[in-house]
Amino acid sequence: MPVYQRRTRVDAPLEAVWEFHSDISGLEALTPGWMYLEIEGVRGPDGEETPDELVAGTEIEMSMRPFGVGPRQRWTSRILDRDEGETTAWFRDDMVGGPFSRWVHTHRFTADGDETLVEDRVEYQLPFGPLGRVAGVFGGFGFEPMFRDRHRRTKQLLE
Repeated sequence: MPVYQRRTRVDAPLEAVWEFHSDISGLEALTPGWMYLEIEGVRGPDGEETPDELVAGTEIEMSMRPFGVGPRQRWTSRILDRDEGETTAWFRDDMVGGPFSRWVHTHRFTADGDETLVEDRVEYQLPFGPLGRVAGVFGGFGFEPMFRDRHRRTKQLLE
């Protein structure tokens, strides 16, 4: 299965970076405008609408219409796991009903003095069986601009 990874250093403490990524407003702030993201609903593990934190069990219903072209792509992102320690924090989400056959995204944050290392790791599989597997090797080329922009925005907003 193809894997995409990106890492960057943010001149902000772990606590601030973690808090930013633990809220739906962080997702909205990091998604490029050309993706036309709409958050259609957020439900916590206990059924609570719009929970304060994106904890394990939270489901986010969203849609995108890249470049404003074509029909909206809808899916649910589920927070699968989440852990926070003194020097590291991470959470993992997957995609249900979206454009990928498989999408598991691990967000990892590691304190390094007063700075934080931000790491994204995406395991993905494109649809269309064998054709999708062949095309999947090139998926990183499509992810690179999006994640480069996400990391740039993280730095801009937190440094």
